[in-house]
Amino acid sequence: MSLEFSADAKKKIAAACERYPSKQPVVMQALHLAQKEFGHLSDDALQLVARTLELPYAHVYGVATFYTMYRLEPGGRQTIRMCTNISCMLRGGYEVLAAFEQRLGLKAGESNAEFTLVEEECIAACANAPCAVVGTEYLLDIRPDQVGSLIERLQARPHPESEVL
Repeated sequence: MSLEFSADAKKKIAAACERYPSKQPVVMQALHLAQKEFGHLSDDALQLVARTLELPYAHVYGVATFYTMYRLEPGGRQTIRMCTNISCMLRGGYEVLAAFEQRLGLKAGESNAEFTLVEEECIAACANAPCAVVGTEYLLDIRPDQVGSLIERLQARPHPESEVL
C-alpha cells in the first residue's frame, strides 16, 4: 500500500519548496510532517518523502537516521527526550533519566502506548540542566523527585504538541 500526504501536508511542503533554490532543505520538514501524519517513518513514509521531493531515497533515509527526533519504529503518543550531555550529566541528568525509566517502566530507547523515552545528546538548554524536551516544551532544572508530577501533567495533555515547525 502506498502512502500519501494529506492535502494540508502537501500544501506545507509546496510552500517550503518555494522558499529554497533546491528541495534538499525541505527534507527535515517533510519528515516531520510524515511522522506526524503516519506516527513514525516507515519505509513507505521515507519513500513518499523522497518521491514528493524528487530526491534519492538514500538522502532521505540518511537524514531520518541521523537525527534522533525521527522514529523509524512506532512509538508512544509523546516522546520525552532526556539530555545526558555534559552539563546535564554533571547536574544529575542520569539520575533524572533513571527516575523517568523507573516511573515509566521503560529503558531509554523503549516505548509504550503513551511515551517514548529517548536519551538525547544535547537539547541546547545547558543553563537549565538537567533538562528534557517533549514536543516543543522544554522541561528545565528537573530533579528526580519531580518526574512523577511531570509525567502526570504530560499524561493529562489531550494531544501532544506538534513537533512540526
